[in-house]
Amino acid sequence: MHIEHIAVWKGDIERLRAFYERYFGAVSGARYVNPAKGFQSYFLAFTSGARLQIMQMPGIPRPRNDVRTPCTGYIHLALATGSHEGVDTLTAQLRAEGHPVLDGPRATGDGYYESTVLDPDGNRIEVTI
Repeated sequence: MHIEHIAVWKGDIERLRAFYERYFGAVSGARYVNPAKGFQSYFLAFTSGARLQIMQMPGIPRPRNDVRTPCTGYIHLALATGSHEGVDTLTAQLRAEGHPVLDGPRATGDGYYESTVLDPDGNRIEVTI
């Protein structure tokens, strides 16, 4: 068994699609639109076969939690670069281009090498090996 995809509500799916394509090598499928509901989505595929569905629809409220303070529920999306250098380089690029870096790069007590960054909608992304 494997996870087929993860889906998240987003504010601006065009901006988010471009972000995940640029920094994480995602390949976007065609935009799906349901005009009756005002629903739109993209499936973004990663080289591992994992997919992320980004969705938007009028009336979906913003999250109530502070992105810098953990809460119960899903907390981050971890994307692997394949190397320590990949984590360092991508984190530096994201920081230089104005994306918030919350932590790292650093070695963790459970054996990961990672940084934590925010996507343009404030969702946590763990950049790891």
